[in-house]
Amino acid sequence: MKKIDIHLHVSLEPVPRTEAMFISSGEEMLHHLDALAIEKAVLMSGGEDPALPFGNTQCQALAKRYPERYTWMCNLDAVEQETIGERLRQYQVQGAVGIGELVINQRISSPFIQCVFQEAEALQMPVLFHMSPAEGYGYGIVDEPGLPLLEQALQAYPNLKIIGHSQPFWHEISGDAKPDLESRMQWGKGTVTENGRLTALLRKYPNLYADLSANSGGCAIMRDEAFGLKFLEEFQDRLMFGTDMVNVEMTFPLGAWLDHQWKQGRLSREAYQKICFENAKTMFYL
Repeated sequence: MKKIDIHLHVSLEPVPRTEAMFISSGEEMLHHLDALAIEKAVLMSGGEDPALPFGNTQCQALAKRYPERYTWMCNLDAVEQETIGERLRQYQVQGAVGIGELVINQRISSPFIQCVFQEAEALQMPVLFHMSPAEGYGYGIVDEPGLPLLEQALQAYPNLKIIGHSQPFWHEISGDAKPDLESRMQWGKGTVTENGRLTALLRKYPNLYADLSANSGGCAIMRDEAFGLKFLEEFQDRLMFGTDMVNVEMTFPLGAWLDHQWKQGRLSREAYQKICFENAKTMFYL
């Protein structure tokens, strides 16, 4: 059964390989997507600089070149807070279906991130974020253990669809989530303890969604099969499949795991279809 990948990074043109990690072009990625039964992908933008090989300009161009295979989300650089709304409206007119992957390394409570959320809500643009555990640490919007700032945003912007991603976000799936930085940056492993903070937030706030991509999302679901399947069933309306691939040599095991669970009758057909493609179609008007 076909899937929609809500989290893909590619460039417009091939980027010469200089390191072990490299970026494939959108054209190069097509055959890889076919092999993984992914019929369409949402491109994540790296920012507003036109020179970026995977920025707004290139993502838009790829979506125009291959409209049946790609759509795109725009991104913002942390400049000119007063023009955020104007810039987002421009990107929306150009075809952006949301904001992603939001990676600005500021606390969620910062004036800039709050302005992004406010303008995105007004424009009905979903926001897909990468979360960091601390300012000055890597990339991504910042929250504390237990995700109190995310909860404040969910309360403040009830009509904004917020899509969570990365290790510190998925770390909160377990009730025994440790608060130290090192633990928050690990891929999940072992038995999940009930009553995790993420479960509580999903139950309380219908505007919170979750991106299952990368090892952060995949390990959170697969680390404890019984819990993972129960979690998928309960929140089937707000979970979306993704990969977070950047090149044709990358694969993540969650896609095959979902296929196996559905074929073995452990995951309902309804949940499987919603998670793999129906929720994405609804979210991004595909």
